[in-house]
Amino acid sequence: MSAALAILVTGGASGIGFAIVEAILAEGWRAIAADVSEANLASARQKLGDRPDLRVERLDVADEAAVVKAVAVCEREFGPLAGIVNSAGIARDIPALETSAKTFREVLDVNLIGSFLVAREAAKAMRGRGTGAIVNLASVSGVVGNHGRTAYGASPSNIEDWQKNAYYKSQEDYVFAIAEAMREEYRAIIDAGFLVQIDDPRLVTYYIIHPEASIADCRKWAELRIAALNHALRDIPTEKIRFHTCYGINMGPRIHDMELKDIVDLILTIRAGAYSFEAANPRHEHEWKVWKNVKLPDGKILIPGVISHSTILVEHPELVADRIIRYAEIVGRENVIAGSDCGFATFAGSKEVHPSIVWAKFKALSDGARIASKQLWRN
Repeated sequence: MSAALAILVTGGASGIGFAIVEAILAEGWRAIAADVSEANLASARQKLGDRPDLRVERLDVADEAAVVKAVAVCEREFGPLAGIVNSAGIARDIPALETSAKTFREVLDVNLIGSFLVAREAAKAMRGRGTGAIVNLASVSGVVGNHGRTAYGASPSNIEDWQKNAYYKSQEDYVFAIAEAMREEYRAIIDAGFLVQIDDPRLVTYYIIHPEASIADCRKWAELRIAALNHALRDIPTEKIRFHTCYGINMGPRIHDMELKDIVDLILTIRAGAYSFEAANPRHEHEWKVWKNVKLPDGKILIPGVISHSTILVEHPELVADRIIRYAEIVGRENVIAGSDCGFATFAGSKEVHPSIVWAKFKALSDGARIASKQLWRN
């Protein structure tokens, strides 16, 4: 790598940003670690030392004038920019109904506007050279709720799909690099006192996306991604991990979905204490029978969907109860948690299913679970 070229990393004095700065330096590039926290900047200077290939600078990415100046100074005084990594981000653990407009804007100014400003200025500088890279990092972990609630963590295979490999020699190297990076996210969630739920719809939707692939091809593809995921989860107790896979949020015919029987054995090799999957929609409800022939490992829990996102019909509580009881009678009542097939919106603010319907479904889930519990524990 060329020591004449530099890479700017926002949020570069701590966490993932700092790790990226270390990696950049190890590869022989110049690095600019930009951060708004003086304490983090001082820590980074102490850890990395005084070296000619590094600058550790204060930068508030929400300050447009400061961003314009910082990129110009980097270009002029430290070497042309080969790329930037937007790693700066803030969070406010405040209930939505108590969040002020001021606080909301502060988060957007850093996480959204700040990333845009840095990318814009860097692009201006790199455009004349006809080359350069812009990498935007975003955490998909929702760190809100009470102690013990599940925070959401994306699987390496999902990230692989969103961000294409343009650096690693092989896809395997790339997937395991993602896994190593995501390990930090998973550990942060656990260290904060939450459970971590790995959301991995791509495990089963790869079959839909690649109609040319056979079941055997898809299983081979999945084995590598599961190995990478287990690598990322290697030092987290399994009872603190939940794994979810599904076929996505859609109301299509679903006639090409992969069947549970073709992937269930691989799912059970994932290091998790509980497994969440679609079991309520008409294309997959019959698959409760699969568990008659599959041994659930000791200490593991199933979270079958007993309400579905794939229809606006609200399930009757008695039907919900029946679905729960089916699973309980096969794997044991202590090993079943009633769940939903999937989420009811692709992201916050979207409304694939109207909130009034979602709440009615949740009530049916609660009422049905109460009915099932009375029957299963009546003795």
